[in-house]
Amino acid sequence: MTIVGNRIDGRLIHGQVANLWTTKLNVTRIMVIDDEVAQNDIEKSGLKLATPPGVKLSILPIAKAAENILAGKYDSQRLFIVARKPDRFLRLVEAGVPLETLNVGNMSQSDETRPITRSINVVDADVEAFHKLHEKGVKLTAQMVPNDPVADFMNLLK
Repeated sequence: MTIVGNRIDGRLIHGQVANLWTTKLNVTRIMVIDDEVAQNDIEKSGLKLATPPGVKLSILPIAKAAENILAGKYDSQRLFIVARKPDRFLRLVEAGVPLETLNVGNMSQSDETRPITRSINVVDADVEAFHKLHEKGVKLTAQMVPNDPVADFMNLLK
């Protein structure tokens, strides 16, 4: 399998993802999985600008991402998958894509969210998706940047 990392980050591609994680994991392709973003030309343009030179970018609806991964389309690449919310990854796993670990990065605060850590804020639907991912054998971690210690996200969620 060519998936070298999976990360939830509300900002999708930005400094931490574009520079720190991409370098640490020696990523050759960043894949953003999100049905809405895949239809938004303005957002796609911004993501293209934020992608580091030499790294390929795919912005795909979740079903298409699963189809491409399962067909082996990225087998020769080092793939880093990024999404805003855990339900995107749950749908990917439910479509048959095996994920070992999911790193929970930044999830922004809003009027509807409650804090889990300083930078991770969730709604009930997020918590439900995290539990389902955990039940499906995905190891959930919290780690903002590669040099930070890795925390067990399920322990933080309690």
